[in-house]
This record gives sequence, structure tokens and C-alpha cells, in this order.
Amino acid sequence: MPLDFKDIQEKISVGFKPWHRSFQFWVRALDIYTDYKVFQVRVNFEKDEKKAEAMWESQHEHAADKVYSMCSDMGGFFLKLAQILGKPDLAPAAWVRRLVTLCDQAPATPSNMVQLVIEEELCKNVDEMFERFEWSPIGSASIAQVHRARLKGDKNDVVVKVQHPGVQDLMMTDLRNMKAFALFIQKTDVKFDFFSVCKEMEKQIGYEFDFTREADAMDRIRTFLLKVNRKAPVKVPRVIPNAVTRRVLVMEYIDGVPILNLGDEIKKRGINPDGKMAAAAKQNILKSLTLAYGQMILKSGFFHADPHPGNILICNGSGVALLDYGQVKDLPNALRLGYANLVLAIADNDHARASEGFRELGIDTLSLCSNEQAELFKLAQVMFDTKLPPGVKVLQPFSDDSSIKKVAVQAFPEELFSVLRTVQLLRGLSVGLGINYSCAEQWRPIAEEALYHAGRLKVEDMKTREGSKHGFIRRIFWR
Repeated sequence: MPLDFKDIQEKISVGFKPWHRSFQFWVRALDIYTDYKVFQVRVNFEKDEKKAEAMWESQHEHAADKVYSMCSDMGGFFLKLAQILGKPDLAPAAWVRRLVTLCDQAPATPSNMVQLVIEEELCKNVDEMFERFEWSPIGSASIAQVHRARLKGDKNDVVVKVQHPGVQDLMMTDLRNMKAFALFIQKTDVKFDFFSVCKEMEKQIGYEFDFTREADAMDRIRTFLLKVNRKAPVKVPRVIPNAVTRRVLVMEYIDGVPILNLGDEIKKRGINPDGKMAAAAKQNILKSLTLAYGQMILKSGFFHADPHPGNILICNGSGVALLDYGQVKDLPNALRLGYANLVLAIADNDHARASEGFRELGIDTLSLCSNEQAELFKLAQVMFDTKLPPGVKVLQPFSDDSSIKKVAVQAFPEELFSVLRTVQLLRGLSVGLGINYSCAEQWRPIAEEALYHAGRLKVEDMKTREGSKHGFIRRIFWR
């Protein structure tokens, strides 16, 4: 039998791809890292504060181009990384300006491949199922793309989510590299347990490849929010029965404007973007999201763990829709109550209780400074509240002033990563909307209620700001 050189070449190419991808990552990541380390030595010789700030800005601009290029060229997991880093409070402003444009800009899968996946998964021809199917996707992200369509015999449009073929192996390679890089970073520079964070991220992203799990999560959260509110604070799409598989998900279409386009939409409607009406709309949007997340995390423990701007739509008025339930978290009861306790500590500015809260949550820290309790509280604010500590405008983990440099986080429970990431994304949204607020203060009544039901808080110890303690009891027993 003659050798098929084309087949051999293709097999070698497929087998070599993970190695080539890993090589690309390490070359680029180490280049960005060493650039910063060399710069740190150089900037230390500059005694003029304003000149040093200008030097930092120039360095961030230079690094932002490299980070953007890496995320854009490599795609896959690195588009998700861009979503995490491209937030106004976490990364330098230069990074944010570059990375925010990468949200939902993954290359689209060709229509013939989309058709093949749909028909393989749902065991029907597209023409049999749909009266209309728009082959041009309305959005393409790192794992899947979405198409607008209408089922036969229906009057309302639906969204069809289709997984990119071959994307899972690609992402798992990226995540293995990130775990190794995290170990390197925490051993050489930033004393934080990034490895555990990456392990949890690997587990959570692994779940995203099963759309049946996502459909179940969507139904569960939608039911919960409708049950505990007269009107759900956010809209959750309804799953279309008998139209869900591991790689295809058909759901209700919700009309709205992406939150990233909110400013343009406000101007289009002739509203002054700096006026009272625009401010009130932004307040309502943030209030709805904050209430929904407080209830999900502290009441239920089961929550949507990916509130990046690409997953938030603004509907009629200032209504909010929350999309994409690929990343959800079912928080163990002990951690849910432990976090409720930490929320109260942050809201009450209680340093001792915050230290106890860290221990209860299993966050192992090592003090590298004299004022451990104050720095630990500052770290709790930075990690688990949307309001930055006084005087802090941008989080700089590499700076000598960083709390992570003063209080090393030696062990961080993997299960808590989703809470941490959710709060960080909510903070990014609040900064983007120009509203500085504390989610811990807003969540105090919900945290108190959770601890009360668990027998860990007495009525006389409650400090709920929304009405009196008697009002709190009425809400529990008379709703």
C-alpha cells in the first residue's frame, strides 16, 4: 500500500500544533514579563515623580500592544484572558483601551461547518427546523458563535448557539500553559496563589463545552430569580425544549443593546450623557445587576459567574438581560456563609472580622509587614468588594505598595475563584459606568438574612439599612 504523504503531513501538523502553540505563548509571555522587570529597575533611578509616571504610562502602552497582539493572534482562551484584564480598575488604562475591543471578536466558523454541526447534533436539516436562519452570526466568542433564527410555526425569534469545532483541545492546551506560568509568577514575583485560580478556571471552562449543562443552569437561575422577587431584577433567556445538545443550544431571543454601546445609545436618543436621566439609568442598571448577584451568591450559592460586558444587554428603559450561562458556580454552603460573613466585615469596616473571615474561607496568608490587620482588610476590599480602598485608583500587583506584596496569599480555595472573578467584573462595570459603590454595603441585608437563616446571626445584631429590624423580620416571615 503506497504511503499517503498528505495524510502523514496532516497528522504531523495536528500533533505538532499544541507544541507550536505552547512555544508561541511562552515566547510572548516571557517577553512581556521581562520587559516589565527590566523597566522596574530602570524607573527606580528616576527621582522625579511626574517623569516616573510618564515613563510608566509609556511602558504600559508598549506592553498593551504586545498583550493585544498575543490575545488577538492566538485567540481561544486568550480572548477570555483579554476580558479579565481589560477592566478599568484592574489593568493599566493603556491595556484597557486596547483589550476592551477584543470582547466577542473571535473568528467566526464558516456557515457550511455551522450547518454540519447543527444537523449532526439535532438530527434534522436546518430547512426542516427553521423558517429563517441568519447565517451571518450576531456574535462570535472564544467557544461558540450565535445566530438569529425563527423556528417553523413560531412567531418569535430564537438564538442558536453553535460550538466552534476543535476549540476544546486548543483551550485546554492554553490553560495548561497558564497554570505553569502562574506557578512561575507566584514563585518569582507576586505572592498570590494564582495556580489554584488557574486550576478552577480550567475546571469552569471545561464545563462550558457542554451546552446541556448550560441550559440546566439557565433554567435553574431563571426559576430562582422569579421565585424570590415580584419581578426578576434581570432577564434570563428561556431555553427552547428539545433543542439542546452538548454543542448546540436554542434559546429565546432577547432584544437589547450591548452595555458597551450604552453611551452611544444614550446620545442617539437625545439624552445628555452627563445629565440626571443618564445617571439614573446607569444607577438602575447597576442596581439590578447587584441585586441579582447578591441573591444568587448569598441566598442560593448557585450563580452566573461571567458578567463581562459582552454578556449584558440593556433592554427597554434600563432593564437588564444577563446572557451566556456557560460559566456558573454552585458554591458549597460553608463558603456561601463564610463569604456572607466577610461581606458584613467589609460593609462594617471591621478589620478583626475580616481577618476571621479570611481564615473561615480557607484563605491562607503570610504577613510581610507590621500592620497586618489593616493590610489584610485592604486586600479583602480589593478582592471581594467593588469599591476600591481610599486613594487606590488602579490595582498594580507589581508595585511595592500593593497589598499582595505586604500580605502574601499562600493558599486560595479554588471554589472561591468564581466569586472573586464575579466581583472583579462587577467592579469593572461600575467603573465603566462612572459609579463608585460598594457591593458589600448593598449586599448587607442579603448577607444578614443568609446568616440569620443559618442560625449564625441574631435579630438584635443586625444592622440592615433598608428599613428597621422589624421590617427585616416581616420580609422573612410575611413574603
